[in-house]
Amino acid sequence: MLAVTFTNKAAKEMQNRVAAALNQPVEGWWVGTFHSTGARILRNHVEAVGLKSNFAILDEDDQLRLIKRILRERGMDDKRCPPRGLLAVIQRWKDRGLEPGQVTAAEDTDFADGKARSLYGDYQDSLRRVNAVDFGDLLLLCLKLFREQPDILKRYQDKFKYILVDEYQDTNVAQYLWLRLLAQTRKNICCVGDDDQSIYSWRGAEVGNILRFENDFPGARVVRLERNYRSTPHILAAASGLIAHNSGRLGKTLWTELSSGEKVRVRGVWDGESEARTVGGEIESLHSKGEFLNGMAVLVRTGAQTREFEERLITLGVPYRVVGGLRFYERREIRDAVAYLRVIAQGADDLAFERIVNFPKRGLGPAALNAVHGLARSLGLPLIEAARKLVETDEMTPKPRGALAALVGDIKRWQSLSDGLGPSDLMEQVLNESGVIAHWEADKSPEAPGRLENLKELVAALEDFGGLTEFLEHVSLVMEMDKAAGDDKVTLMTLHGAKGLEYDTVFLAGWEEGLFPHQRVMGEMEGGGLEEERRLAYVGLTRAKRRAIILHAANRRIHGRWLSALPSRFISELPAEHMDISAESGLFGSKSSAPSHRRFKAAAYAPSERSPAPGERNGDPDGAFHAGQRIFHQKFGYGRVVTVEDDKLQIAFEKAGGKKVMGSFVKPA
Repeated sequence: MLAVTFTNKAAKEMQNRVAAALNQPVEGWWVGTFHSTGARILRNHVEAVGLKSNFAILDEDDQLRLIKRILRERGMDDKRCPPRGLLAVIQRWKDRGLEPGQVTAAEDTDFADGKARSLYGDYQDSLRRVNAVDFGDLLLLCLKLFREQPDILKRYQDKFKYILVDEYQDTNVAQYLWLRLLAQTRKNICCVGDDDQSIYSWRGAEVGNILRFENDFPGARVVRLERNYRSTPHILAAASGLIAHNSGRLGKTLWTELSSGEKVRVRGVWDGESEARTVGGEIESLHSKGEFLNGMAVLVRTGAQTREFEERLITLGVPYRVVGGLRFYERREIRDAVAYLRVIAQGADDLAFERIVNFPKRGLGPAALNAVHGLARSLGLPLIEAARKLVETDEMTPKPRGALAALVGDIKRWQSLSDGLGPSDLMEQVLNESGVIAHWEADKSPEAPGRLENLKELVAALEDFGGLTEFLEHVSLVMEMDKAAGDDKVTLMTLHGAKGLEYDTVFLAGWEEGLFPHQRVMGEMEGGGLEEERRLAYVGLTRAKRRAIILHAANRRIHGRWLSALPSRFISELPAEHMDISAESGLFGSKSSAPSHRRFKAAAYAPSERSPAPGERNGDPDGAFHAGQRIFHQKFGYGRVVTVEDDKLQIAFEKAGGKKVMGSFVKPA
């Protein structure tokens, strides 16, 4: 028997369960991850793939070093061809089961000025020279072995009478081809998976693998595992109604023997800060009634969204943990950015100066940095003062001296601007002029877009502070919070990170068009992006055991700009009979009304934390506004209506420019 899954944790769980069920050890059994199984097969046949038995498996750091060496040998600039980006391209090809010679023009990319294919070949040659592989090779070389050595393939086809696969919806092309080759003869393959939870296409997962399973293995029997032991009927019905809008699915009807419980709640709020206050208040209320904090989770679409929730929970003194990532101010890109502010505010901060002196890279190698440190020690000066003195001498060669002089000059200029510019504007200017933004824009790794979003969220956060000192003191207090406050903590995490977990209460924040479904993802995935985003919403809902609370904001500060937000289309796709719409959300007017599916789609926002101002419309879709009418908006000021579509108005604001807003948030001027 061969049993494979994705993570070491899941593989260990499988091994433990089998050992307990049979009351015997499973050492030597073929129960493990795809990659560990691939490595085991390769070590049995290393000569056939041009390796030695003691081949090494390189980690990411070693892979990047190898790529940097290849770029140097080719005389290529690693700023124009970031090593991490090239590695991501190569890994995508490996996930698709493609060796360098199999990458066609259709699979090619314009990365590295169209040289990525040839660099991939150099990379594989370099791996062979040092008798090493990377993780992608553990399956790619198995495919090569099976295709070129049919006798070896037959040996494993005969050996594995039964093949069992966990989380089949997450398999990539290479894993699919590997399994199909092994199961070709006996066709005794049992795959467990949920097509509605395929949310990792950005990692190479192909939902089509599970959708075409019956075609790949004619005569296969599909067993629908429809009984749910976690969630209440209302939550399951809401999730099922939502996911039914996807066309690319096998289909199933979830049911449970649990009592009905609470309906799924939808709350409309004014902005992100109101959203965090609402969630914080609900958490405090539930906790005061005896519910544990570790039974509550806030699930967001992007990591940058956690900041406002972190700030609110800190204010309330509610302990929390960020799962699958660092707390906002602990993230690398945020620490780098804050270090620039620390140097500007207090030049003697040597730790901050060390962090920024060569980030982004300025060509300041160890020799240059040692010279700065040496002078600082001998004269008893802060590093930045030593640097200022050093660039006026001939102690350094021209190139690093010029780079260091430019940095010192920039810091002096930013310091002179800090009194006149607000912290947010200063941070934005520093990030752009220092090259930090350009660095992450050039980075093609999967993490880079998230890092950019975090930096833009930092710029937005700084608008709430009067000066650099106030902000830096706030960050210090946040970082010094007692991390050992016990195990009972609220969980903050992204929807992607929540897969496989469960909580009594789940807050689903930021359900707005452009944020969820996310505009960037929808544009990248060639038509399948929306369905994957809907599967992500389904995963989020089904993490809830007892209650699910969806929140959407009428206004969202995105990258430092206030934008009017429309409710996510996913809200309109939820079956109304399983939802509890708070009267103050303004979606349906009142709880007692029985909204139709059509009215839900055209629903208007109304703020949940303030009363309508005199003369302000309150979600009334009667078309009272007309083109040319002068109006006032609390955030954007005065403007004139350009067009009217139901309760959505296109307005030319006098200061904020053209924006689409909801009529419920403007009043006649």
